[in-house]
Amino acid sequence: MNKIDIIKRLFFDYTKKHINKIILSVFFALLVAGSTSAIAYLLDPAIKKIFIEKDQALIIIIPIFIIAAFAIKGFSLYIAKSLMIGVSEEVRKDLQCDMLNNLVEADTKLIDGKHTGKFISNITNDVNHITNLISTAVLNIFKDSLTLIGLLIVMFFQNWKLSLVAIIMIPLATFAARTLGKRIGKVATEQMLRAGILNTYLIELFKNHKLIKIFQQEKYEKIRAEKFINDVKEKSIKIATVYVRASPIMETLTGIMIAVLIFYSGKLVLKNEIDINNFFSFLAAMMLAYQPVRSLATLNITISQGLSAAKRILPVIDEKSELVQNKDSSEIKVDTGNIEFKNVSFKYEKEKEIRTLNSVSLKMLGGKMTSIVGHSGAGKSTILNLIPRFYDTISGDIQIDNQSIYKCTIQSLRKNISLVSQDTTLFDDTIRNNIAYANLHASQKEIEEAAKYSFASEFIEKLPNKYETIIGENGTRLSGGEKQRLSIARAMLKKSQIILLDEATSSLDAETENKIQDAINFLTKDRTTIVIAHRLSTILNSDKIYVIDSGRVVDEGNHEQLLANSKVYKNFYEKQIKKI
Repeated sequence: MNKIDIIKRLFFDYTKKHINKIILSVFFALLVAGSTSAIAYLLDPAIKKIFIEKDQALIIIIPIFIIAAFAIKGFSLYIAKSLMIGVSEEVRKDLQCDMLNNLVEADTKLIDGKHTGKFISNITNDVNHITNLISTAVLNIFKDSLTLIGLLIVMFFQNWKLSLVAIIMIPLATFAARTLGKRIGKVATEQMLRAGILNTYLIELFKNHKLIKIFQQEKYEKIRAEKFINDVKEKSIKIATVYVRASPIMETLTGIMIAVLIFYSGKLVLKNEIDINNFFSFLAAMMLAYQPVRSLATLNITISQGLSAAKRILPVIDEKSELVQNKDSSEIKVDTGNIEFKNVSFKYEKEKEIRTLNSVSLKMLGGKMTSIVGHSGAGKSTILNLIPRFYDTISGDIQIDNQSIYKCTIQSLRKNISLVSQDTTLFDDTIRNNIAYANLHASQKEIEEAAKYSFASEFIEKLPNKYETIIGENGTRLSGGEKQRLSIARAMLKKSQIILLDEATSSLDAETENKIQDAINFLTKDRTTIVIAHRLSTILNSDKIYVIDSGRVVDEGNHEQLLANSKVYKNFYEKQIKKI
């Protein structure tokens, strides 16, 4: 995406809707330009009529005009900036909402493929640069251009010869700033990348704070933190340094211009080609022109940063889901809940040759429990992830009650599925809201009932604020068993026909496991349940067991059949016996 395409996209998608406010801001920018020019021009009659001709009649009128010009300039600038700040903040909101909406809808693959810290950097730092582009750059283009034009008119009105000498500064300043702008664009991109890396590190730091303490790596993390912060600091210094390089260049150019003008105007005064009042009015106009010339000369730096940030953000907004839903997709009707995999193959990276699943065929009976066992990396979790279409197969079909999940709407499919994982995910919110996440319209009675049958009410009722207790980031104030019970309560509240269990009892003590197992038994009663089995108790209770090895189904049957006929299963079972 080139710069022109980015500018068009930002205009048509985000700023065009605010065009009325932008035009109004331009109107007030015109008043700023006019009043600034008037200030410079009024010095001519002020010096001539008051100081030279000593006209008593104008000694009050001219100062009043000067006050009025400054007041108009101040209020107009305030209104123009306020309008553009409002527009830029609206654009910020729209960009952040579009980005977050797309990330919420995005494939699991996209979220897994990029660290959270980099997304946060996009949403915060990059969006800031785009809002600066709109609030500062767009306004300054109009305000400073119009002001410069007005001041040039005053300068030429006073003396065209001096004006021709003075305007030499404009192309010189522009050339210097363009050179600096190219440099800062590159450094700004590097700084944003470093900021993204720092965000990534900070998230890891807070998430793993207990790990840091138990392994006594505080010193190591302090060194790492200083390195990441220092990297951002170095890039920020470079950006700031490039910015301030404009100051000595512009100051030197201005000094040279003033010196040349004083010398040349002195010659003109001696020849009576210019009056002293004309010279001071001209000099005031030229000095006032210094700010818009500098602003316009360095404007490409802000523009470059904004466009660079947009180049990183827009692809995230434009990221399309690989999960294709046909327009004629119908709502799935789940009755019995029979699930069938027909020669399903899958791989996470399309470019890679290795497949995670190879021609897998499974039949999971409705209302029954089916277990999937196998060594780590065999493909068990992948099978679970394919059922709610977190990912799509590369070949084969998955059917629920003889309906292909690829011919039904994703929403209706997931409406009939609940997931309980050993890696429980909770929000930093109240217990009530965490349970109600499965059904935001659930009554308090329904929530309490779900908590009761998941045995979560046992610990909830002991808490001072009960269901209104804030549980901390990912439930940090709860034990592992308590978090699991909330997760099960949430699944119960959904009341779906299909339950996916990534063995929720694998890391719990015996007493807690028994309670959660009872909760799971209630959750899964008469429902189609697919379990990634780690515990012996789950395996023995299963109606059917599939043994997965290297992405293939190597054996299937019940516990007794597999124990007699499957070496892989027998090995797996014996390892489970040894753990007891």
